[in-house]
Amino acid sequence: MKKSTIALSMITILSLNAFAAQHEHDHLTVDYHGKAATPATVAHNAALTKSLKFDDKVAFERFSKNQIAEFDQATADILRAEFSFISEQFPDSVNPSLYRQAQLNMVPNGLYKVTDGIYQVRGTDLSNMTLIRGETGWIVYDVLLTKEAAEQSIKFAFEHLPEGKNLPIVAMIYSHSHADHFGGARGVQNLYPDVKVYGSHNITTEIVDENVLAGNAMSRRAGYQYGATLGKHDHGIVDAALAKGLSKGEITYVKPDYELNQQGKWETLTIDGLEMVFMDASGTEAASEMVTYIPSMKALWTGELTYDGMHNIYTLRGAKVRDALKWSKDINQMVNAFGQDVEVLFASHSAPVWGNSEINQYLKMQRDNYGLVHNQSLRLANQGVVIQDIGDAIMDTIPQQVKDTWYTNGYHGTYSHNAKAVYNMYLGYFDMNPANLNPLPTQQEATKFVEYMGGANNIVKKAKADFNQGEYRFVATALNKVVMADPSNEHARDLLADTYEQLGYQAEGAGWRNIYLTGAQELRIGIQPGAPKSASADVLSEMDMTTLFDFLAVKVDSIAADKLGNISLNVVTQATKTTPETTVFVELSHGNLNNIVVEKAKTADATLTVDKDDIVNVLLGKTSLKQLLEKGKASMTGDQQAFGKIASTLVQFDESFAIVPLK
Repeated sequence: MKKSTIALSMITILSLNAFAAQHEHDHLTVDYHGKAATPATVAHNAALTKSLKFDDKVAFERFSKNQIAEFDQATADILRAEFSFISEQFPDSVNPSLYRQAQLNMVPNGLYKVTDGIYQVRGTDLSNMTLIRGETGWIVYDVLLTKEAAEQSIKFAFEHLPEGKNLPIVAMIYSHSHADHFGGARGVQNLYPDVKVYGSHNITTEIVDENVLAGNAMSRRAGYQYGATLGKHDHGIVDAALAKGLSKGEITYVKPDYELNQQGKWETLTIDGLEMVFMDASGTEAASEMVTYIPSMKALWTGELTYDGMHNIYTLRGAKVRDALKWSKDINQMVNAFGQDVEVLFASHSAPVWGNSEINQYLKMQRDNYGLVHNQSLRLANQGVVIQDIGDAIMDTIPQQVKDTWYTNGYHGTYSHNAKAVYNMYLGYFDMNPANLNPLPTQQEATKFVEYMGGANNIVKKAKADFNQGEYRFVATALNKVVMADPSNEHARDLLADTYEQLGYQAEGAGWRNIYLTGAQELRIGIQPGAPKSASADVLSEMDMTTLFDFLAVKVDSIAADKLGNISLNVVTQATKTTPETTVFVELSHGNLNNIVVEKAKTADATLTVDKDDIVNVLLGKTSLKQLLEKGKASMTGDQQAFGKIASTLVQFDESFAIVPLK
């Protein structure tokens, strides 16, 4: 039976993988390049350059090792061409550590040998595609973001593989629930229809459900984090931290035939004659994730628990905080389970690490880095350091040997926002200072600040002097109050934009850079087209009914709903080949929409029997309940207006809400 596929919408991509916003955008309507680095920024980046260990070239050697074939023009030069401005010369407008990462991520360019029987295609997408030799064919591990990139990468690999060129791909494995690791699935299945699919534990549920409820806000925020409307040049995007960037095309998903680790932490499975040991690592970098050890090859696949840099404990676009302690402990599990025998480590991003001693050092350094973020953040918190201060304070707790290690640097996650994430996970946003318990709403607060500080002109004058001294962090705080209080103040807007720009030029984190630069851009020229949109039809189509009504509950205008009083509805979805008949009892009560799966219909104002897909189409405006009833595709007993009354309370989200104050 042919496996079902879905093309995931942008909201899903963002839910699973915040990177997708970076390249899925329209061209800017203006030629925007920003301004030059100020003397203060030039001095900041120059001083940082002197403190970095640029003589350490080990990563560049690893990234270029064992190349079998370079990409031809038709296959994957697109990403590299977009970043052709990356050179040996460090520009003043980019943090030198981030620029070094940008240089490193320019290296992947073709097919590489990992070890006997394992090969990787690197450079076609944000992630790596791995091919592992089985008895009768190939096992493909993580299949990139788009079906186009997957198809091109496979065809290129099979032209140049030194063995097994005529063998089929017999199995496809997803390491975790982020789109750049499963989105090319349809491309693999198109080429090899009989491929068997494996995924990490609970992957399909996490793909559909993760962060959907806040999807509109995440989409808008992700446009900032990933620079969705920024250009690619020295004043814009220079790197995506994990790699150069994303492929363009269709994001797809083939549901697994088999989900791994359903019975516990460890599972040993033979796939096409190859014994593989799977360790569940869900709750670390992804809500559904695993790592793999192949004993016969002494090869360890670490998924996204490791890469050449520090990952996010908190994703700036917005997501549930990840567990830094579990992350550290799961890496430690790998060290203790496989560290004695492993000879090669390979992963979803970056290049392999070879040699038992080198691998153990790499894993232990990554383990200890996440452990430090967790443990030192809590030590500081337990000594009274508050959330606003902890991002700076943690820098004094990181040993110099960790700071000097390139593959623990904060290109994706930073010590600052990761430490705040740990604080927030345990203690929440409130620091217990009574002044911060119930402050005024932001606009009212800003107006009073401006009044207390002697008016906008006085603040701008002082801010200009501090700007000239390179005091950008406080200038941003002060001027943001002025612009929030009076968005039409052009002098303050211009200086705030200049300030954000310089902070972006100094930032080591790719996300920080993009957020600052996008804020500057929107202050100057307004919101630009091309930020990701919450086109959620595909997401809705894969939700179960209770999750669907949870999503609808977020869209209910509670005041309008309360005026309608109590409305109850049984929604019965008919059985399909894969799902049984389901009854959801839906109740609008006190302005809130509740739902629960029940064994049989309850006493209610109405009972609606309908296919789930038709409910989705009603909510998307593709059809109406009246049309479904007239065509006999649905039936309703009781109050015929009950469903329509509930639907009338739903609001449409603004996909381009203001982040910096608009004029």
